[in-house]
Amino acid sequence: MNARPKKVHHSSGGGGKRIADPKAKAKAKKAARGKPTTKLLVAMTGKASPAKAAEGDEPVFAYIASLPQPQRKIAERIDALAARTLPGLQRAVKWGMAYYGVDGGWCFACGGFVGHVKLMFIRGTEIKPEPPVTPIGMGKATRGVEPTSVGDLDERQAASWMKQAAAMPFFGGKKQSRTRQAPTKK
Repeated sequence: MNARPKKVHHSSGGGGKRIADPKAKAKAKKAARGKPTTKLLVAMTGKASPAKAAEGDEPVFAYIASLPQPQRKIAERIDALAARTLPGLQRAVKWGMAYYGVDGGWCFACGGFVGHVKLMFIRGTEIKPEPPVTPIGMGKATRGVEPTSVGDLDERQAASWMKQAAAMPFFGGKKQSRTRQAPTKK
């Protein structure tokens, strides 16, 4: 089954907009029912959860559905905001969190932790205003916010940050080996 969102063509002639398949979202929620919720960590110290790495909408919906309340409600709101804000949105579960991107690059992540959800922008030091939280274990340039309830999420500001992050997605690569080169002779 293809977990990628379907492309919808509008008769007005504009480009297609990807929308999440409602069947995939319902299937993920059904799969999460009856299963224990994800055990949340206090802080980022490696993987955020035992969720398996996978690309597509369905794994992200399953991850979100596995979160306890109120983290689930916050993560659902962030996911819906991302879907409304970014055309061509791509989703994946990486390092135990939901990752969001465009054009093959990753822009931000959302993960549930004890007492809050982290919404982290990978190149957060480059967006304005710079998000206030520097998360532990996420890289020097990562910045974000940690809402403890849906009411704590400033959707207007988060949407602005999402748009800015989408304009400069992060394209990760394999780590370069640090072999020393022999000095050149003059």
